[in-house]
Amino acid sequence: MAHKSNRRRFLRNTVLAGLGAGLAPYALHSRTPEAPGQLTPQRPNPAGPQAPGSGTLTLLQTTDVHCQIHPHDELFWENGQMAFRQTAGYAQIATLFDQVRAGNPNTFIVDTGDMFQGSALSVKTTGKAILPILDELGYDLYLPGNWEVVYYKKNMQTLLGGLEAPKICANMYHDAGAGQKGELIFPPYFTWSRLGVKIGFLGYTDPLVPLRQSPNYSKGIIYTKPEENLAYYADVLRNQEQCDFVIILAHLGLSQQIHLANLPECAGIDYIFGGDTHERVRTPIQCQYAKVVEPGAFGSFVGRLDLEVQDGKITGERYGLMEVDARQYAPKPTVERLVEQMEDPYAADINRVIGYSKVPLYRYFVVENTIDTLILDALYWKAGTEIVLSNGFRFCPPRSTPGPDGLIPITEGYMFDMLPVDATVRTARVTGAQIQAWLEKELNNVFSKDASRRFGGWMVKFKGMEVTFNAFGENGRRVQSVRVGKAPLDTGRVYTVAACERDGDPPDMLCRIPNVQDGQNTPYTLHQVMREYLALHSPVSPAPRGYARALDAPQTLLTQVSGVDYTFR
Repeated sequence: MAHKSNRRRFLRNTVLAGLGAGLAPYALHSRTPEAPGQLTPQRPNPAGPQAPGSGTLTLLQTTDVHCQIHPHDELFWENGQMAFRQTAGYAQIATLFDQVRAGNPNTFIVDTGDMFQGSALSVKTTGKAILPILDELGYDLYLPGNWEVVYYKKNMQTLLGGLEAPKICANMYHDAGAGQKGELIFPPYFTWSRLGVKIGFLGYTDPLVPLRQSPNYSKGIIYTKPEENLAYYADVLRNQEQCDFVIILAHLGLSQQIHLANLPECAGIDYIFGGDTHERVRTPIQCQYAKVVEPGAFGSFVGRLDLEVQDGKITGERYGLMEVDARQYAPKPTVERLVEQMEDPYAADINRVIGYSKVPLYRYFVVENTIDTLILDALYWKAGTEIVLSNGFRFCPPRSTPGPDGLIPITEGYMFDMLPVDATVRTARVTGAQIQAWLEKELNNVFSKDASRRFGGWMVKFKGMEVTFNAFGENGRRVQSVRVGKAPLDTGRVYTVAACERDGDPPDMLCRIPNVQDGQNTPYTLHQVMREYLALHSPVSPAPRGYARALDAPQTLLTQVSGVDYTFR
């Protein structure tokens, strides 16, 4: 423990020194990134082999915190309407962790990804300011999420390699050239033993990263589907490692995780601890081969699985979500001070108010949200095209707490929460036929009957068009009507469209629409557009306006998951 404490102090001081120097590139080199053929060895179980015992094994999970280091407003769906409460904050999560560990020393804590992207502090420090905070909480194991690559491969390796605890992932490989798989970037699995029970953890992240996100982010990495080697590693953990219980740490999205848990390759797996889609699974979803859970996002919840053990045998289990109520968990002083130290060089900029809203800002509904409406309004005002598009993200916690004047402040930092990637705005000319085909494709990405074909994001958002559709209709036949301006969509006509540039897309690609005409980047970025728009139009009131309307689902649809006993709330 003394070694671990000393290393944490060294790492924290290294980062603080980097902050003082303006966080020069590669200020953190506490560990060398894994190279092909050089996998980081597993950390041995601290307590070593144990004789069979009786008691409880507690497993805690966070995921998709997206660098939300402070308590924030959170949206709940209660009694058929929105409700907001203050939750989360890493100092509050640290208190929860300490309380659970104090009550049960046989506790193991994991995070399943998206830990280095999603806030102004993370962008300004290329994720480095988040690293010592995570170490201070004392996680035991990590899985990289789909956004860990946002600063490109080398930075991903440096950040994850700098964390104290081990990392696992069985489907991320070094690109050996010509699209050939090299060695795994991280070890595929990890084991932990207590009370005579051995638990195996196997990691899988989203193989669709190169399609879902800017292609250059993941350059140099080859992803494979979990089912390509899942049966092999399940056998290794069950028979070679002789694990009594096996958990997949996954960052695939709830639909994909349910799909995986119904595949025969998943035989031998007990649980999938999932992430990516920010779903709140309060009761495990029982699939054919494994149970699936996912503990929300932004640190608002901690998933907890308790395994009851008698004489070295698992005899029972309990699962639930622990809401990190900011009123219930006092901030841990050491973490609170560390957070302040990390943020202090940038606090004035992060907290600068750039506008105000009359209505709560949120991004939880599948079809339309106030945050997306605000972005579309700004882009439509600036670009001057007939149609504007915005990606269907789910990240960004709500903001609902007004100031003394009754208005909700929008800060520079909150703009980064809404738009962590400050992409250049791109315009192009697109035919009506392309728009029609693109809408069908994007709707299938969200609502496909085949869960394995659902992307993790929500519906793409748009302004300048009005679209009605059947969410649960047939692929290629979901769109029922499209109007551009006051006229029906003309498949033979060419329309002007604006959206964001995706790093690595060819010039004739716009928001995943291929073969567009006259694609060109504008001289401004999304952040510049937002600042200008808010300066001129605050206070804004970006209520959803029905640009997209599902004919067979409510506008308040909160999940793309169907066919199982699950409700988002």
